[in-house]
Amino acid sequence: MFKILVVDDEPDLRYLLRRVFERAGYEVADCGNGATALETARRSPPDLVVTDMMMPVMGGAELIRKLRADAVTAQIPILAVTGDAHLAVGADAVLAKPWTSQLLLAAVTALMAEKADRT
Repeated sequence: MFKILVVDDEPDLRYLLRRVFERAGYEVADCGNGATALETARRSPPDLVVTDMMMPVMGGAELIRKLRADAVTAQIPILAVTGDAHLAVGADAVLAKPWTSQLLLAAVTALMAEKADRT
């Protein structure tokens, strides 16, 4: 089972993302900001990170930079969910807001397939 780390400062959105992914058969962990997500990813690397870009404490752009700079997390695929794709530098894919569950799952499936091809 693939493990997804969801990072968003909006509790309702984290809950929605969790439900979409769990219904699709993924294991899900979630965090409310990039700093907590970085610690979580280093401690227990997920198969994929889905992150918002605009968050307090540590935003998505800084989270992506720090994940890419760490040998433990550098190869984890990252899906940025944002209204401004220019903010998602370093992400493997960007999903524009507003999104649908189908688009979200299609993006995740594509990233997981790419990851499987690399290993």
